[in-house]
Amino acid sequence: MSSRILERMAVEIEGQGAPIVLVHGLGGTSNFYTPQAGALAERYQTIRPDLPGSGRSPAQEQTSIQGFVDRLLRLLGALGLEAAHFVGHSMGTIVCQHLAVQQPRLVRSLALFGPLTAPPEAARQGLRDRAQKARSAGMADIADAVVQAATSADTKRNQPVAVACIREMLMRQDAEGYARTCEALAAAEAADAARIACPTLLVAGDEDAVASASGARALAERIAGARVQVLGRCGHWTTLERAAECTAALKEFYAQGAPHAARA
Repeated sequence: MSSRILERMAVEIEGQGAPIVLVHGLGGTSNFYTPQAGALAERYQTIRPDLPGSGRSPAQEQTSIQGFVDRLLRLLGALGLEAAHFVGHSMGTIVCQHLAVQQPRLVRSLALFGPLTAPPEAARQGLRDRAQKARSAGMADIADAVVQAATSADTKRNQPVAVACIREMLMRQDAEGYARTCEALAAAEAADAARIACPTLLVAGDEDAVASASGARALAERIAGARVQVLGRCGHWTTLERAAECTAALKEFYAQGAPHAARA
């Protein structure tokens, strides 16, 4: 595995084969996909950026969903890639949907975990309030609140390592970078999902209070041929709460549901 700085983003690259770009959500980093990256790298090249303002990547002065899309497009160019499979989580699913609509030739498939189209109106002010809290009080209270609200009861009870990983990712976020990302998500608009033409997998947790399974099914109805998989005893942090199941879902999707997935 190599760690590189590309387009002002920290990027982890591992394996060889057809490229898969894994895009984390709000509060996440490239480590959100650590359970999947090693397994996928046996056959594919996994590319895991820390989006601007998250993890080890500095914030952009003007942070937006479109800004994230543009930065990923530049990342593909920097790596000399003509197309890739894209995996997204939460806010990252919004970024990936916009990318698939704007540049369909670059997106071979989408696998969306905890998929969102855009925040509901009731949640937008809450995200702005959270941005202000990050700036004024740091990340500790936010990390504890997110872990409590966005993981399943089973995860909190039986998976202390997953809980610790989620909390540590949040605690380590730069407060200003996190705040700007909150504001970018608060301003997000939905992509026209009906224009997504690539093979698409939607994975939701049955206890996800952020992106519900019913929401995933509604989104699937707008994307031709989309598949939905619901994970039991799982909250919003799917790839960490149900790591083995998420890895298996991706492997099956690329083996059966995403044409040419193994093509370099």
